Amino acid sequence: MTDKTETEGKYLIMLSVHGLLRGHEQELGRDADTGGQIKYVIDLARALGEYGNFRRVDLVTRRLVDPSLSDDYAEPVEQLSDNVRIIRIDAGPPEYLPKEQLWDHLDSLTDNLVTWLNEQQERPDLVHSHYADAGYVGVRLANQYGVPLIHTGHSLGRDKRKQLLAKGVSREQIEETYTIGRRIDAEEEVLANAALVITSTHNEIEQQYGLYNYYDPDLMVVIPPGTNLGEFHPPVAGESFPFRDCVDRFLDKPDKPLILALSRPDERKNILSLIEAYGESERLQSLANLLIVAGSREDIRDLDAGAQSVLTNILLLIDAYDLYGKVAVPKSHTSDQVPSIYRMVAASGGVFINPALTEPFGLTLLEAAASGLPVVATENGGPVDIIANCHNGELIDPLDRESITTALEKLLGDRDYWQTARENGLKGVREHYSWKAHAERYLSRVNSLLREYPRIPELLPAPKSMRYRDRAIFTDLDQNLLGDPATLAELATFIRQNRKRVTFGVATGRRVDSALALIKKHNIPSPDVLITSLGTRIQYGQDLTDDDVWDDHIDHHWSPRRVRLVMRDVPGIEPQRKSEQTAFKLSYYYDAASAPPVDELVSMLRKNDLAVNVVLSFGQFLDILPVRASKGQALRFVAQRMDIPLEHILVAGGSGADEDMMRGNTLAVVVANRHHEELSCLDEQENIYFAERPFAGGILDAIAHYDFLAERPDA
Repeated sequence: MTDKTETEGKYLIMLSVHGLLRGHEQELGRDADTGGQIKYVIDLARALGEYGNFRRVDLVTRRLVDPSLSDDYAEPVEQLSDNVRIIRIDAGPPEYLPKEQLWDHLDSLTDNLVTWLNEQQERPDLVHSHYADAGYVGVRLANQYGVPLIHTGHSLGRDKRKQLLAKGVSREQIEETYTIGRRIDAEEEVLANAALVITSTHNEIEQQYGLYNYYDPDLMVVIPPGTNLGEFHPPVAGESFPFRDCVDRFLDKPDKPLILALSRPDERKNILSLIEAYGESERLQSLANLLIVAGSREDIRDLDAGAQSVLTNILLLIDAYDLYGKVAVPKSHTSDQVPSIYRMVAASGGVFINPALTEPFGLTLLEAAASGLPVVATENGGPVDIIANCHNGELIDPLDRESITTALEKLLGDRDYWQTARENGLKGVREHYSWKAHAERYLSRVNSLLREYPRIPELLPAPKSMRYRDRAIFTDLDQNLLGDPATLAELATFIRQNRKRVTFGVATGRRVDSALALIKKHNIPSPDVLITSLGTRIQYGQDLTDDDVWDDHIDHHWSPRRVRLVMRDVPGIEPQRKSEQTAFKLSYYYDAASAPPVDELVSMLRKNDLAVNVVLSFGQFLDILPVRASKGQALRFVAQRMDIPLEHILVAGGSGADEDMMRGNTLAVVVANRHHEELSCLDEQENIYFAERPFAGGILDAIAHYDFLAERPDA
């Protein structure tokens, strides 16, 4: 029995953010975002709740209020078991969005989740993210609470791009369709921050994660998913299969064995190559019928472009090869019917095939094997491990139609081999792929993580003078406050007149002494909160009381000596004078004419196993900070202490260093100055106001734009 001492009473948050999650009738294959990952995360949450000794497991996703979807997806809480729930958090528009359109809403999802946790008076002990978008949220949530981040990628952007390029899709088209650049950046950030990466196969570690700059196999562990053996089992004598009626109406000879392909209608699933292989082999057509279960649809014309293209081409190929009477393509099925479909195909003496271009794991292979079906599967990805463990079928080159044909003919044409593969699969799944075994291996790794991450002390209350203020203004000094004495004086008057209601904070890249000198020189009101050195230091009140908890928090994995060594010989990079360096900030001058682009610098640091934040300001100042430090992270830490919702905090920025303060739920304004183009990436964010006036005038415009002093509902 695994030692569960460390997880006793702990709270685990799992993240899978696209929204189409529910505990029953999972809509697998509805679109590109509703594959096996949905079933995996639901089953994993239930297994960890049952075997993990956790006090609570919450699976967090985006709440959807969409007339085209079931009302289930709008329910804020869905109980899966006594200690396992699905929690749905609002973020972005209420309707369903594909994952490629979610990126601009993930900061808001993070902020809303923190608000929800505050309302529950809960703090997570562990965060486990699934897929790149959830990883983006997971990094921020885990850093905010100082807890371990566990990540499961399921599929990876660099591997996906490589596969698409191999098929002749241009880089421009890949970026436009899949927003692949943001996804890869998020995956690199996850790898830089994760305490543990769980993969399903060794192939995933070596062939997919090995493409990343922050590749560290020591942080990765293979824990294959489990299979529900009560749900997936071989057919029993005399069992009837209602789905048979949906299949037989397509077939001239319905008594022949079935070749089953079950996946969403996604080009990467390579269904078209399977049909071509079947259409070109008279022997294969004589041995078996072909059953393609590719999602559910009422009208192909209503589907997204990718699914519409795949399904249309399926029908065109059936016509081109004149496969009428030999191929069944049912219009719809439910997730509850899937186990029975596997058993129906097994009872026919058939075979399951997964011909995908690449398959990160291959959960359907386990389900098929547990149902008594031999398998044929792609040699790219997880099936390599599954078939090596279970010895229950054949691997194929998915780009070689002859390879597909040969493997299917081998199993269907030799009943002794078919029977051996069937029995091996049943035995192998029981031995290697149970949810209990998965949970116990998971816990053995998590226990050690919890010992390595001491909890952050409970935050002290804000200073007494700030406790009864219900809103705040935070602004940088340079390019925001300074530049127009007249509007600065007007803003200073506003702050002094409303001091009983409004907390005033300065967030700057300057050191404390430099910031205070400017504040005094320009008669700026004394700030209640001073965030300096780009978020690496926080001080409160007239006495400048240091936040020691913040210092301890950002010291996590910070290695300034190693950073200096890596940066020492980089061209176009010169250290700023010693007075600009601090314990948690390394500052350089950046010459764009000769220095590498910032993303190359980030890649270089990641390749040297350095998890840091790199900030370029005003096109010439480069700062390297601990990974948990930034203006935005410091602001959120302070907001927790002040107990002021982010929706009540006006944040003014004018350069790239301010970006993460402004993303999410803050009331943000970009003042007009010659460096505001560094924030042009925010111009499509709904809650960011681009002022027409520069400096303090832009902040005054934002106060009017947001009606800042109006009564606000509690967020």
